[in-house]
Amino acid sequence: MPRAMMTDTPAFDDIHARRIHGRRRGKPLRPRARALVESLLPRLEIAAARLTRGTDPKSFFAAPPRDVWLEIGFGKGEHLLWQAERHPDIGFIGVEPFIDGVAALLAGIEEKGLTNIRIFRDDARFLMDHLTGASLGRCFLLFPDPWPKARHHKRRFVNPANLAEMARCLREGAEFRIGTDHADYGRWILAHMLRQDDFIWDVTAPADCLTRPADWPETRYEAKGAREGRPSIYLSYRRR
Repeated sequence: MPRAMMTDTPAFDDIHARRIHGRRRGKPLRPRARALVESLLPRLEIAAARLTRGTDPKSFFAAPPRDVWLEIGFGKGEHLLWQAERHPDIGFIGVEPFIDGVAALLAGIEEKGLTNIRIFRDDARFLMDHLTGASLGRCFLLFPDPWPKARHHKRRFVNPANLAEMARCLREGAEFRIGTDHADYGRWILAHMLRQDDFIWDVTAPADCLTRPADWPETRYEAKGAREGRPSIYLSYRRR
């Protein structure tokens, strides 16, 4: 059984564990949150140290789901919980190293009685490297850290290597959703995705990227950006 993540120590002794930039922990967890991390997280966590190449993501769930969807950087988990509650036949994998966000997701899982979410607390690329090809039906990358300083651009998730691995994991016709409220990162995403032969931009008019789809609930980060005068763009791509 995976151990509870109560320290900042990477879950595995591998160079991939050091790809994560930024914080893993914030303020000390409250007693209820800590209790969930100690009791519920070990039952839902995908242990990085136990991953093997060619893993079918459906094997992470007690009852094999109809499909598996991945969310990279789920924040406090609002979007992930919304999707999982409305798609009980889908298995969801949420990637988030920040323990405060994980604790918030665990609280939502317990409150809603959800059984179709699994959690990965390390680098998303390491997880994707170990999944079988064409094994994901959808991926969400919503309001990722824009790393605005030029010297940090190499840390942005949207880059040629990650997009190539994403294309390998998504099956034909699968959707890749990306949202951002950072203008420069938005231009960066559009430029990199246009160079990708594996993805088709699912858009019919320029205004499409300014309108949030009905099945894309607003997150607190998006709402904060709107209050601060940063409009969001919503991008949807299809795997060729």
